[in-house]
Amino acid sequence: MIEKKIQILRKKFKTYNIDGYIIPKNDEFFSEYAVKDRLKLISNFNGSAGIAIILKKKNYLFVDGRYTIQAKQQSGKQFKIIEIHKFLPKKIIKTLKLGFDPSLFTQKNLNINFGNSVELVSIKNNLIDEIHQSKKIKQKIFYSLNNDSVGESYQSKINKISNILKVKKADYLFVSSPENVAWLMNIRGFDSPTSPIPNSRLIINKNKKIFFIVEEKSVSKIIKEKKIKKNQIVHPNEFENLIRNLKGNKFIIDSLSCSILNEEIIKSNFKIIAKNDPCYELKSVKNSTEIKNTIRAHVEDGLALTKFIYWIKKVNKKKITEIDAKSKLQKFRKLSKNYLFPSFDTIAGAGSNGAIVHYRVSKKSNKIINKKDIFLCDSGGQYKYGTTDVTRTICFSKQKKSIKDIFTKVLKGHIAVYLTNLKKDNTGKKIDLRARKFLKKDGLDYAHGTGHGVGFFLNVHEGPQSISKFNSIKLKEGMILSNEPGYYRKGQFGIRIENLLFIKKNKQNLCFQNLTLAPIEKDLINYNLLTVDEKDYLFRYHLKIYTTYSKFLNLNERKWLASLI
Repeated sequence: MIEKKIQILRKKFKTYNIDGYIIPKNDEFFSEYAVKDRLKLISNFNGSAGIAIILKKKNYLFVDGRYTIQAKQQSGKQFKIIEIHKFLPKKIIKTLKLGFDPSLFTQKNLNINFGNSVELVSIKNNLIDEIHQSKKIKQKIFYSLNNDSVGESYQSKINKISNILKVKKADYLFVSSPENVAWLMNIRGFDSPTSPIPNSRLIINKNKKIFFIVEEKSVSKIIKEKKIKKNQIVHPNEFENLIRNLKGNKFIIDSLSCSILNEEIIKSNFKIIAKNDPCYELKSVKNSTEIKNTIRAHVEDGLALTKFIYWIKKVNKKKITEIDAKSKLQKFRKLSKNYLFPSFDTIAGAGSNGAIVHYRVSKKSNKIINKKDIFLCDSGGQYKYGTTDVTRTICFSKQKKSIKDIFTKVLKGHIAVYLTNLKKDNTGKKIDLRARKFLKKDGLDYAHGTGHGVGFFLNVHEGPQSISKFNSIKLKEGMILSNEPGYYRKGQFGIRIENLLFIKKNKQNLCFQNLTLAPIEKDLINYNLLTVDEKDYLFRYHLKIYTTYSKFLNLNERKWLASLI
């Protein structure tokens, strides 16, 4: 099937006088989990990040370290799989003419990946859409969040943007990322399978006037609430006309989500003076209401996780599959009236499947979870209001000392992140070193970042902050990050321990505070490798879980949880 699509695509090369065609993962809104997945259509790869390049006689699929095993399994017959952090496309593909859809790429993205190594040919009609007619996506209605949920009115946020524009001597900001529109206007939608994203864009001027670039039907509810007026709605097809008729000289756009197509339209009428949407930074610092609501969401989520871990370790006597485990965890989450849907597709990997960092179980890959297996479960939920993400590695029988030692070193890295002195190590780059140091002593490592930012009832992955080798953003009070070191042995097992944290002010110092409350697998710990401080951390952590949940548990669950303290 894929082979046939590739052949049809190649036949189009002659029409456009190109040697190849580039297909990214993202859609025109640059969302992580896009509904329209052209990359999967042409390659069968369904990870959350990647770029395919189809040439006349060869195909390449570039993915990051999380997805190399998965990409080989899903696409290896038709594509050469390249880890993008080791080899960018410009290092491999040179002196060719490559076609691309300008609505799916930013200038920054093309520069990083291709530089001047190839001639890039902009083709407005998408060639994948020409060979595969996707079903028309039903238009969904956006809705508002009230101030009690978000802690700040949209008028207050617009004031902040207006002040920033005046300071930067800019006339307009083009908010091209739907997650930033959601944050700025205190609205949410249904345009992503796992995030409450409202697919739309916005222009705001220094005098607080806004233009909502969206189909009117999507904002019908918001118009009724008088949050916006009909004359502020601009149909996406009228974007070019809008830009042509605006008065002023200078625009700020977003290098991460302003497509080349839209950048060119703005550039033909205005001077672009900056490519940083200030919404990212403002959104990354959660206010006290957002933190309070996020804590509430994690308390409910942790109860589901705690009950699930007890069930899978102590109650379940049947032979269950990865899909069974995933469904059971979903049932526990659904017991909360505030639970809406998963914040990403659950990773439930037994044994060798756990070694695939972002494994997604399918009917074909689905394994029975055996007693000897290590089971890696990474999952999260969207709650009213709050976003969760948690990974636990679970065992069902006595494991070899070598495995327990690795798990313990991952745990030591996890605890080291939590105990970071944020006065001294105040960037993700510095903290990442702390997470890896115990593994690295044994020559071990993991091919993903240690932590990502998380949204408030928004995307489970949110910048600009992260804990990784490359991130130098200064960490601030109110930011939420994940803490998830791991280790993966191909064909055997995967280990990851993940909590979400928020940054809290304690007197004059900043410190991490756990949001996630779910038991850590004590049967995988070699206590001889832990320091007194690390043992104390575990004691306090499990004590907090017990005091939070004991009243919601039955007698057997309570006894088991008490035994972990």
